[in-house]
Amino acid sequence: MMKFLMMMIFMMPLCFMKKMFWMVQMMLMLLMFLFMNLNLGILNFCNLSYMMSIDMMSYGLILLSIWIVILMLMSSENLLKSDYYVSFFLFNIIFLLIMLYMTFSMMNLFLFYLFFEGSLIPTLLLIVGWGYQPERIQAGMYLLFYTLFVSLPLLIGIFYIFNNLDFLVIYFLKFLNLNYYMLYFSMVMAFLVKMPMYFVHLWLPKAHVEAPVSGSMILAGIMLKLGGYGLMRVIIFLQEINMKLNYIWIIISLVGGFYISLKCLCQVDIKSLIAYSSVAHMSLVIGGIMVMNYWGYMGSYMLMIGHGLCSSGMFCLANILYERLHSRSLFINSGMMSFMPSLSLWWFLLMSSNMAAPPSLNLMGEISLINSLLSWSWLSMLMLMMISFFSASYSLYLYSYIQHGNYYVGVYSYYTGVSREYLLLMLHWFPLNIMILSVDCGMIWF
Repeated sequence: MMKFLMMMIFMMPLCFMKKMFWMVQMMLMLLMFLFMNLNLGILNFCNLSYMMSIDMMSYGLILLSIWIVILMLMSSENLLKSDYYVSFFLFNIIFLLIMLYMTFSMMNLFLFYLFFEGSLIPTLLLIVGWGYQPERIQAGMYLLFYTLFVSLPLLIGIFYIFNNLDFLVIYFLKFLNLNYYMLYFSMVMAFLVKMPMYFVHLWLPKAHVEAPVSGSMILAGIMLKLGGYGLMRVIIFLQEINMKLNYIWIIISLVGGFYISLKCLCQVDIKSLIAYSSVAHMSLVIGGIMVMNYWGYMGSYMLMIGHGLCSSGMFCLANILYERLHSRSLFINSGMMSFMPSLSLWWFLLMSSNMAAPPSLNLMGEISLINSLLSWSWLSMLMLMMISFFSASYSLYLYSYIQHGNYYVGVYSYYTGVSREYLLLMLHWFPLNIMILSVDCGMIWF
């Protein structure tokens, strides 16, 4: 595990050399290839070095992180053309990747917390430094204070565990059963805000709308998954008390997911609609984790991976239109089929994945999650039906509104897609739909 960390650290000087933008991306592809060829033990932690190791859960999320970072560089070519602080942008992204890599591979709970919060800094810099509108400062503040407000109780909870048990190794913690209300709330809330759960989700649409395309991709692709990953690790040693209190989170998630789905149908901003749809998907993930059964865990994991690729791809599509028309409004972006018929296919493919149509990984995740939530209570069927129906509704609403109708008459110059953009979309869609073939890996390892 240490070798990959060293490779990323030694990539940092490359960021400050001239004309090294694509070289950094090639090096990340090499890193991805090396990481994919790791020997993995399916049941336990493996590849131990210092305080780092991986199991199947962190392996998939680290792979997703490296992949999304490669695609972030591919989508940010406009920065390279305008030479807008490119070196610092590259440095920021490599630093963010290191933070994410360390978060997912840490065995020590305190170090996990440290890198979990550390990943906030480069994200904040991305939003505030390369965002589009002046409101990005406010969006950055929302992101910072929502996340930091609940992270102090988490830190105190970790200190409490260490004070009583004298160790913080995540693997050993799973043999415990800590039945304390205050500890439970302090440990769980930080991850629920990061997910984000309904009621504490307001930072997400703001951050997405103001962030540059790379910021939106990393937020949707990885940042929301940090919360899910943390919950999966923490709930294991809070099982007994979670059984008493999990109905609170499940009810909030299901009702909130339904309400957010309705909210999606009111949006006129493309990015805002995609951001709200992320909240609706994550509500299912929270429900699956809180039920604490086999199907729920597997479904949450698969939906997190699937949503990471799908949502990131949709933000790329929104950015491709934004670069042409300099607007994210649905009214101005209508009738796109006249201008870019080939892009219409990619909208269709990623929208169908977003509504969990086969053969996407989202479908497998949602089937597992519906299964787990129905085994918990058949009454959840009503909300699950609504969430599934409305996720299809807002996806179709977005697709049909953008592609069909009369185009905006104020468009005076336009250029069609370039090969880089089609490759970028292909690299989002292909793994998302090909991974359904190896879905057994997602199903057997818990």
